Amino acid sequence: MIGKTYTTVLGGRELSIETGRLAKLASGSVTLRYGDTLLLVTAQAREEKSTLDFLPLTVEFEERHYAVGKIPGSFHRREGRPGERAILSARITDRQIRPLFPKGYRHETQVIITVLSADQQNLPDVLGPIGASAALSISDIPWQGPTACVRVGLIDGQYVLNPTADQLTRSRLDLVVAGTKDAVMMVEAGAQIVDEETMVGAIEFAHAGMQGVLDLITQMRAELGREKFNFLADGDLATDLVPELAEAARAAGLRDALLTVKKKDRAANLGALRDRLIQDRMMEGEVEGAEERIVALKAAFGKVEKQELRRLILQEDLRADGRNSKTVRPIWIEARPLPRAHGSAIFTRGETQVLGVATLGTERDEILVDDLTTEENDKFLLHYNFPPYSTGEVKRMGGQSRREVGHGHLAKRALRAVLPSFEEFPYVLRVVGEVLESNGSSSMATVCAGTLALMDAGVPLKAPVAGVAMGLVIEDGQYRILTDILGLEDALGDMDFKVCGTAEGVTALQMDIKVGGITPAIMREALAQAREARLHILSKMAEVLPAPRPELSPTAPRILSLRINPELIGKVIGPGGKQIRELEAMGAQITVEEDGAVRIFSADSAAAEAVRARIEALTREAKVGEEYEGTVVKTAPFGAFINLFPGQDGMLHISQMSEERINAVEDVLNVGDKLRVKIANIDERGKIDLIRPELEGKIAPREPRPARAGGDRGGRPPRRD
Repeated sequence: MIGKTYTTVLGGRELSIETGRLAKLASGSVTLRYGDTLLLVTAQAREEKSTLDFLPLTVEFEERHYAVGKIPGSFHRREGRPGERAILSARITDRQIRPLFPKGYRHETQVIITVLSADQQNLPDVLGPIGASAALSISDIPWQGPTACVRVGLIDGQYVLNPTADQLTRSRLDLVVAGTKDAVMMVEAGAQIVDEETMVGAIEFAHAGMQGVLDLITQMRAELGREKFNFLADGDLATDLVPELAEAARAAGLRDALLTVKKKDRAANLGALRDRLIQDRMMEGEVEGAEERIVALKAAFGKVEKQELRRLILQEDLRADGRNSKTVRPIWIEARPLPRAHGSAIFTRGETQVLGVATLGTERDEILVDDLTTEENDKFLLHYNFPPYSTGEVKRMGGQSRREVGHGHLAKRALRAVLPSFEEFPYVLRVVGEVLESNGSSSMATVCAGTLALMDAGVPLKAPVAGVAMGLVIEDGQYRILTDILGLEDALGDMDFKVCGTAEGVTALQMDIKVGGITPAIMREALAQAREARLHILSKMAEVLPAPRPELSPTAPRILSLRINPELIGKVIGPGGKQIRELEAMGAQITVEEDGAVRIFSADSAAAEAVRARIEALTREAKVGEEYEGTVVKTAPFGAFINLFPGQDGMLHISQMSEERINAVEDVLNVGDKLRVKIANIDERGKIDLIRPELEGKIAPREPRPARAGGDRGGRPPRRD
């Protein structure tokens, strides 16, 4: 028998994990099936140790278009670089498994998730982490799992485990949670303003729901798991140097150096202190082993720095910039700093600064999202840019990094919950967050700057949104939650918990843990402390811009809307698009929907009005009883054809032209004559019979014409050959 399969029930549907059949040369390999969604997940590590001073872990999420029966739309008709959703899916897996690699492990490790089949209902993003956990657990790679990952929805007030794609469209919450048997490790959510207690309840529900998966992977590891290979941890020499170096550093002024308020000054003071201590410990003229000893001393100083910072926080409630654990850094805000942008704002919190810019566009600016889960047009774009100068560094600038994609997505989820519907405000919206300075929590500053920029543009948001990043230091049962963390506290602390929301509730959150997980009690406390900070930040934003501006920005284009008969869309488009090109040449962009909704988009209001008048004339419909000042365009023995308005003629029968009998139409009317006419009848084929209103009641009305096959529109007689 080839392969072995393990099954459990997750969210009322069977989840199966098979190993031993595919990709058998990989250190760990599993196929995971949920409904008709099928993933292949492999884990592999290099035998030789890396020289890098960090864990060289990469996670790839490979979407194959054949999984949904498609051929890629690229020029070469093959998959290219990962799309945004693939990147976000890879980040979910990375953030779940990274904390559980042993300290000092430096072997290059790669997890590859390949989507082989996607039923577009059972979403693969939360299945990839389960597959990664299983593959690592049965491999020989040192890893301290297992973990599991699930999604929770909130539909009609009830939590739903692993909702389908259709169910998610009706959910007020999209929550992804990863955890171990005893604790939660990673959380990511978007929500329609959900209160904190409901959010904690959903996280607890998720943790309970993943236990069957954890038991399954534990069983797999017990029955099939390979022996983990031994590795040499970094820092053995550095660890030996820590006790003596710590005492010397404290005596030399480590506390004062750590408590320097400014980031650059603090780094300079700590660097100078470290160099003095290293120099004191290097023997004059020492050559052999000097480089290795310097590296070890630097590593040891880093450990000492971390220990002292954590001690100050836990024992003295004192942070690197002098704040206590609950204080938000000073905030200053400027609205509309850019004169030509539709909306703009600068949000500065401490040494973190973001320029938010909002742009209003038409439906032509929407982006097509075409991946393995959905195909839709997104009318809200948010882009987060993190240039190297924002941290005082010089780096090569290329495409958007995975970090930028992830931070931008979080800010986008936070703001999407408060946007007006497209029917209420028919603009495509783009927000750009330009990070100008970064010392912690730039994604949360992007949420604040983005909110202000949208309100500055006159976008009618349901409520302002603010964000704050929370940290955690936990040791020996003692912990302290930190509000508005610095970059140093993010690096040396145990948690990065970003919370966004309005005054009423949460719209997005993201939590990453560097320890084995946290309890619901700590999470409740962190959310409550984040709420206090969020309300403080919202109050500071309200001092500058308390609500969306009542009028659109002067530089923002205007949209005029009207609705026409869908059967008349062809008149607006014209043959080969000729008519709509002529309309747009008048100075506007035009979109026409299948239901007859027409939107005219122009920065010139006069041009927009002119285009609207032209479209109304093109699509004007005749009605019985209406009167028109018409023009004779053709005569025939039986009557005259009168143009009522562009594109619409009616027929005035010879019997309706005069009280007296006339012998020829030309005795009364000629081409080019203008006269007042009234619509007497419109038959089922749209043919219009006219009368002269001044003769109404004076001559006998003409009987409506019977429908005749072969007749032309407008009352023309049938053709006779």
